[in-house]
Amino acid sequence: MANMTAPEALPAGEKSDPRGALRVTMQDTGKLEKPEALETIVRIENFNLFYGKHHALKNINLDIPKNRVTALIGPSGCGKSTLLRSINRMNDLIDGISYQGSIYLGGNDIYAPDQDVIALRKHCGMVFQKTNPFPKSIFENVIYPNRISGERNRKKLAEIVERCLKRTALWDEVSHRLHDNATALSGGQQQRLCIARGIANEPDVLLMDEPCSALDPIATAKIEELILDLRENYTVVIVTHNMQQAARVADYTAFMYLGEIIEFGATSEMFLKPRLKQTEDYITGRFG
Repeated sequence: MANMTAPEALPAGEKSDPRGALRVTMQDTGKLEKPEALETIVRIENFNLFYGKHHALKNINLDIPKNRVTALIGPSGCGKSTLLRSINRMNDLIDGISYQGSIYLGGNDIYAPDQDVIALRKHCGMVFQKTNPFPKSIFENVIYPNRISGERNRKKLAEIVERCLKRTALWDEVSHRLHDNATALSGGQQQRLCIARGIANEPDVLLMDEPCSALDPIATAKIEELILDLRENYTVVIVTHNMQQAARVADYTAFMYLGEIIEFGATSEMFLKPRLKQTEDYITGRFG
């Protein structure tokens, strides 16, 4: 009889895909509720977006749960970043953009004719793929949104800086040099600083467009840990091309392909028991 060996034990927290094609580390989410059972902070209804004649987003319908992390995944060019930027209307800055349908933030139609876009962006913090600290001090980087909003009280601004830097686990590292230029920080520190700036106005939603793609594994781990902490106070929507990252940080995941949402649900269910073969093929690396 041939020798039989027991399968290799997986480290704590790791689950092997039943098809053997994927090993992911899932965050311990327990039994997540269905998205429709949770309070919705962002509701997207029949949303279409066009770059000129190019139909970039096609009939998007998505409810994003409050105080959860939702990941947008899919191959390059599928519309992930376009959808993310639609939530705070950053696509308005591109010539030739047109759209149909609605996006609601807390019940407010953000594409209504009378919507104040500046006010909208106070409710939607944004963190970009490339770190973009301003060539100012660490202090001024954090409170830049508050200064734009007209806040001048020095004591209040100092409290905002301390609160935001503590929430992003930067306070102990930079509290002694708040007036140094932010561009002297490491890449990982710069990205956490950008996150601190993104939450300075206490937004309802924090949008993150591949925030770790330019970072090393240690800095990436710190950002991922931070994302899990931030969901206690904010709703996080993250675009990522990294399946492991989506598995580690996201409560819910939407898989996009060619401008459409193909599947949406709890990350643990989608990664281990995807409903559609197209989702399974992407997650297991057969395409994309």
